[in-house]
Amino acid sequence: MIFSGLGTGITLLVLTGGKSSNILVFDVELLFTYFLPLVIFNVGLQVKKKHFFKNLMNIMLFGAFGTLISFFITSFAIGTIFSATDSICTLQVLNQDELPLLYSLVFGEGVVNDATSIVLFNAIQKFDLSDINARIVFNTLLGVTIGLLSAYIIKKLNFRRDSVYHELALMILMAYLSYILVELFEFGGILTVFICGIVMSHYTLYNVNTLSRVTAMHAFATMSVITERFIYLYLGMDALNIEKWKAVSKSPGSSVGTSSLMLSLVMLGRASFVFPLSFFSNLLTKSEHDKLSLKQQLAIFWSCLMRGAVPMALSYNHV
Repeated sequence: MIFSGLGTGITLLVLTGGKSSNILVFDVELLFTYFLPLVIFNVGLQVKKKHFFKNLMNIMLFGAFGTLISFFITSFAIGTIFSATDSICTLQVLNQDELPLLYSLVFGEGVVNDATSIVLFNAIQKFDLSDINARIVFNTLLGVTIGLLSAYIIKKLNFRRDSVYHELALMILMAYLSYILVELFEFGGILTVFICGIVMSHYTLYNVNTLSRVTAMHAFATMSVITERFIYLYLGMDALNIEKWKAVSKSPGSSVGTSSLMLSLVMLGRASFVFPLSFFSNLLTKSEHDKLSLKQQLAIFWSCLMRGAVPMALSYNHV
């Protein structure tokens, strides 16, 4: 999809005589309000809960504590913006059925990482780091509450068997309610909507009829795929933004130096917590089967080096 975006951008550059490569305007609010919640909620709905909760300690270690370590290292250049990994991109890297351990670790970390990065970003903008942990706990509890509430409401309303659209609409509205409530407090609702998706998959889906359950799973998966494709299509077109290239051309040496420094810090920040925390996790894990091998650690290190929609949105928000 990124290459498709690049191709579209090149076509637009030719048609406009080199004036524009983008027919879309990036909107931070659009991304955080409509696109990202759909992707994260769908994964919460579809994720294999057994593997996720089995690896919850490692997920929280990498996603929360690891993000803080990465932040302190990358803050020399660009702070929390590049501490955010790309949850959407990691979905394309690993297969949940073939590699359940790595998938649950990498994606679980990505979700917690995005939530931590956004909360940290907002806290730093307000110069208030005192309640980061409280915000994350609040996000989690709210996601659980809304998920359970949706199951209770659907059970009590007892829709007729031909009311698939009513049940599906209520699930969508409840999922968005969990996200929007947290966003009103500027706490970052990614973690909330992910937890809500997990809870709804465990309780709400079993209170709707079979047709509604199948329809919901396919509908959310379809919307998620469309959203992912749209985001990467835009990123491909934006890479050819002529105004940005003009700015770079004025001081190419400085731009290359800055980019090299950021890439080095991102890799250093990633390595500085993946391998030490993996070693610490292995010490606490009794079963040899559940310990992270060096090959798995390298996979975790590389798969979350990618930066995409969330860092881009934070960059736009910062500007």
